[in-house]
Amino acid sequence: MSTRFSASQAVEIVVPEQPIPIQHYLRQPQRLVNALVDPSRVEHLSNECFRLTMRPLTFMTLSIQPTVDIKVWAEHNGTIYLRSQGCEIRGVDYINQRFALNLKGYLSPSQVGSKAGLQGKAELEVQVELPPPFWLTPKPILEAAGNGLLKSVLLTIKQRLQHQLLADYYAWASDTEDTEADLIIPQPQFPLP
Repeated sequence: MSTRFSASQAVEIVVPEQPIPIQHYLRQPQRLVNALVDPSRVEHLSNECFRLTMRPLTFMTLSIQPTVDIKVWAEHNGTIYLRSQGCEIRGVDYINQRFALNLKGYLSPSQVGSKAGLQGKAELEVQVELPPPFWLTPKPILEAAGNGLLKSVLLTIKQRLQHQLLADYYAWASDTEDTEADLIIPQPQFPLP
């Protein structure tokens, strides 16, 4: 029985002013990925591609562990996009062979009133053929459980975005400003004749 689950999550964050604008931070996909996901669960595949190993998830009686390949890239205006490139389900081979995941999203600099901010949206969709034991479960119950699981995944990402990303941005802006200050060579002062 093939079933489709979906969820979306929007986010709007006020970003307190820093010496270096958030747009510069967003041009570094590796930092963003490490802020959204525990760095020990990230494998760097290329400049824009990352393999994320998610924590094990429980769907009704199944325990699965998705591994998702994600492409993350930034535009010149600071908007960053992400899109899934592939997925593997560890734990249940039957599902792995009958599973498709589509994740897409963006995060963009914006104005929130008079303050700088970020706004974005993520959409997650899963198409899966569930094993025979689930065929007796009414489809509305399966869909409610699946949609709820996807919504909780996106909510976790949103919470990390609101806390971890801002903390990393503040640390990066402070380190970058300190590094730039160290690069300024003082000019010798000569007494006036």
